[in-house]
Amino acid sequence: MPEPDSTTPGTPPIRQLDPRSLRGLAHPLRIRLLSTLRHHGPATASQLAERLGESSGATSYHLRQLASYGFVEDAPERGKGRERWWQAVHQGTSWDASLFDEEDAETRGAVNVFMHEIATIHGQELSTWIGTMRDWPAEWVKNADLSDFTLRLGPRQVRELGEKLHELINGYRDVEPDDDAAKVRLHLHAFPQADDRKDR
Repeated sequence: MPEPDSTTPGTPPIRQLDPRSLRGLAHPLRIRLLSTLRHHGPATASQLAERLGESSGATSYHLRQLASYGFVEDAPERGKGRERWWQAVHQGTSWDASLFDEEDAETRGAVNVFMHEIATIHGQELSTWIGTMRDWPAEWVKNADLSDFTLRLGPRQVRELGEKLHELINGYRDVEPDDDAAKVRLHLHAFPQADDRKDR
């Protein structure tokens, strides 16, 4: 995946994964906990448990594990009561392509868990939108996008396209939102498919 340049204006803080931190994150509940904190802001283990349909014991344990790897931290401005409030340290995650070449079986397994869980979350978010779209004003329904494209590109061109799309999307972080603005999710997937042609 393209690696965002954290010095570019509008780019949110990004956590660069290495084999150790990837193995620490690659658990379905930990990935969902981190995603929820990034998208919805600080929360307690009990609040996260209710949102995700898990026990507070499980969310508490995995939040502590995420903290030990530097993904989450205390939210000091919220920590007034007895319950501990958590917040995400970074707003995004990236990794170097060299992780795909790791010989360590545990790291390879972590790559697979991470990618499949992210794909599952994306699918769930899209399904939720389709299932609730009629609850939104007509302007949202007419202007939301669900598109796919097929291009013939080489690996270098795919990376170049991704970098340009990331730059364009991050450019909208500094735009003054309209009065009727809402949180908008954008998913970007770019992957090769087997070609049916036999003359390659």
